[in-house]
Amino acid sequence: MISAYDRVYLPQAREVMGAMFDYAVWDCKIDIDRFFALFIASGLADRFGHGDPKLVAGRSGVELAWDVFEKTNYTSERPEPRYNLNRSKVYWAGWAMAHCQWATSLSFRALNRYLPPSRIEGLYSPYHERDERALVEKVVELYSAAKPESNLKIQRLKRGLSQQELAEAAGVPVRTLQQYEQRQKDILKANVSYIVSLAHVIGCEIEDILDYV
Repeated sequence: MISAYDRVYLPQAREVMGAMFDYAVWDCKIDIDRFFALFIASGLADRFGHGDPKLVAGRSGVELAWDVFEKTNYTSERPEPRYNLNRSKVYWAGWAMAHCQWATSLSFRALNRYLPPSRIEGLYSPYHERDERALVEKVVELYSAAKPESNLKIQRLKRGLSQQELAEAAGVPVRTLQQYEQRQKDILKANVSYIVSLAHVIGCEIEDILDYV
């Protein structure tokens, strides 16, 4: 897997997201999944997921939550953070969400579709005590089970093309196309000309047919 951004920003990114979740849930009394939907709708999730230094290292979790509220017109209230030590589970969910997004390069939108924060929070025991790699492996396992179809297959079906039609139009062997769709071959290691041609024939962006998990 390819990491979403430079590892140097990861420790602070995890802390910022953990504190943001903690503040939103406990101080602002917002459901964890509802807040995460606001985070995505604000456009800040995409910037955070690409490692924008202004967000992953230049803002506190509380400040980032305020930015989310402002950009989504959710509320003008800004309760003072109380930093209750009993909030570890919610904090960990944000911490874990940031770590898994970094490790897999999946967008927060994609993660949320199949593994919303409430489900990540449910992994707290035993994964908060285990190695980070075990957490990522579990998230990848759950994500893959929830999303059995590859992005290439999803995009092909949206276009209404059969495997044979797409393979011939793109100049890709049918068997190779099938292996990419069934994840028997890693499409991230595919011939660049194949990827470009497949995306061109389907009429989508290259990122739309890639699977980072």
